[in-house]
Amino acid sequence: MDTEDAGVNGQFDVMTLGCPSRLIMQRLGDKWTPLVFLALKDGPRRFSHIRDGIGGVTPKVLTQTLRTLERDGLLKRTIYPEVPPRVEYELTALGGSVLGPLEVLSQWSQSHAASIMRARDDYDELHDAQ
Repeated sequence: MDTEDAGVNGQFDVMTLGCPSRLIMQRLGDKWTPLVFLALKDGPRRFSHIRDGIGGVTPKVLTQTLRTLERDGLLKRTIYPEVPPRVEYELTALGGSVLGPLEVLSQWSQSHAASIMRARDDYDELHDAQ
């Protein structure tokens, strides 16, 4: 059975322990992956541009994240034969297909950040008083 057909036919279920789709969802929701996708949304970028665009990610963690996304077929790494070598990262067509949902989630997060911060403050105030 083709894996694309399996997804269409409902063979994958993120709610099932051990399902590959669950691992993919976890990967897309990890700390740095969504930010890498958003940093690459306008086209190929070099490592330092991705790192600077995200802010706060260590080179080691960014390297691990980029390698994992490359292995998953979500981004492509291109090495140009120059001195010194130039390396660029860009989203593949599959990786680009994640941008729509991520941009919606990004907008939602920005639009609701103040409400969530207020809810946290209210929760902390209530629970600190107890």
